[in-house]
Amino acid sequence: MEELRQTEVSKKNNGFQRKAGRFFRNMLIIAVLLGTLAIYWFFFNKYGEGERKGTLIKITHKGNVFKTDEGEMWLSCRQTVNPEKFYFSVTNDSLATVLKNLQDECVQVTYVQYRATLPWRGDNKYIVTSVTPIKQVNQ
Repeated sequence: MEELRQTEVSKKNNGFQRKAGRFFRNMLIIAVLLGTLAIYWFFFNKYGEGERKGTLIKITHKGNVFKTDEGEMWLSCRQTVNPEKFYFSVTNDSLATVLKNLQDECVQVTYVQYRATLPWRGDNKYIVTSVTPIKQVNQ
């Protein structure tokens, strides 16, 4: 009689252990999927795209581990008192070379904006994808 009771208790415990194991496995799968979705959403999904026009101030190649090209431009091609600054990163080496040659010139840059930064992509959420020099007419 005692053996019968022990087998019934062990069957109940095995059923509970299987249900608990399934529950924790499903929770782990959901956590991994949510983590993957969050990483994609913040670091790889484009938040916005646009163009900015202004005077390119500087391009700097910097970084401790990941060397990236960082840029800064005034959002005005005319001499103004306090122009707004636009900070950006460049991931393409040939584009960075072109930008270095266009310093102190009026340019129009096309950029992609992300929600967060990655160390190998640069310090800024704005990544410049192309540049066009703007010819100014002296007045």
